[in-house]
Amino acid sequence: MPNSRPASSPLSDTEQTTVRYYPVRNSCAVPVPRELGPGEAFVVPNFELAEALIAYGADSARIAISQIDSSEVNYPGYAQVASNKQLAPVMPFCFDRSILIVLPTYNERQNLEAMVETIGTYLVADILIVDDNSPDGTGQLADQLSRQQKHVHVLHRAKKEGLGPAYLAGFQWALARGYQLIIEMDCDFSHSPWDLPRLVHRSGTADLVIGSRYVPGGSTQGWSRRRRLVSRFGNAYVSLFLGSSIRDWTGGFRCYRHELLARMNLESVNAKGYVFQVEMAWRARRLRAEICELPIRFSDRVQGQSKLGWQSIVEAITEVPRMYFQTTPSP
Repeated sequence: MPNSRPASSPLSDTEQTTVRYYPVRNSCAVPVPRELGPGEAFVVPNFELAEALIAYGADSARIAISQIDSSEVNYPGYAQVASNKQLAPVMPFCFDRSILIVLPTYNERQNLEAMVETIGTYLVADILIVDDNSPDGTGQLADQLSRQQKHVHVLHRAKKEGLGPAYLAGFQWALARGYQLIIEMDCDFSHSPWDLPRLVHRSGTADLVIGSRYVPGGSTQGWSRRRRLVSRFGNAYVSLFLGSSIRDWTGGFRCYRHELLARMNLESVNAKGYVFQVEMAWRARRLRAEICELPIRFSDRVQGQSKLGWQSIVEAITEVPRMYFQTTPSP
């Protein structure tokens, strides 16, 4: 049964440090966020006010979402993760929909266990690790985690074929098991696990939610100038052919509704590399799906090496014009 895990994953590595909270209780009180110090944070009663703050530039890692009206300095229900700046709920967010997070992995042994644990800090969800026969033993570690935690599942693939085929295998696994929401994210902490509840909440009114670097409040952190130029040029190139209705065509932090993925005819998806994200967004738009972009702060990977190569760039150059000249997704 999807998401049969109880919502009882208390923080194992937190310390109750003193945090000064600035309450924001209604939309009229949303300030232009000040620069918060390491011991300061905002607290809001709902996701809508959190989004308003983030759009103005506040860091989502420093926003507590709680309806508890308290004047205590250490806000009930939240803790500050030891030696890190982000806040974490004492109990993870639990939604009334079954959720699967698809984590494609290739040589992510250094990140995998920490990622699985951190996801559980913020959200009650099942996790599917899709491993492409990693030579560093990621697949074996995934099997070990799966034996220890019933909400963790593993899909082994024979070889590395690209990001697209790995995600498609995960999506088809999810659809076959009836998950209502399917999330895709990187395993290297470039996508912040504390933003997961935001994507799930917004999926209540959107078929596809994209964590976006290029809407107000979004940004990239720790990138070289070359990488920023490549990303900006890539999105500009896609927009030239497919339009600017989506600001972050290549973003890979997404939440899909089951119904949308089921209509996409996944067997006909052509892209293998990072242009896979473009093709999926293009297909969603062609199906007149409701698409929403939420601002995120995209950080450079914590450990390991980037898998963006020239092959993916060449694929994007050729595949995007093909989408433009193809008026509808392949039947």
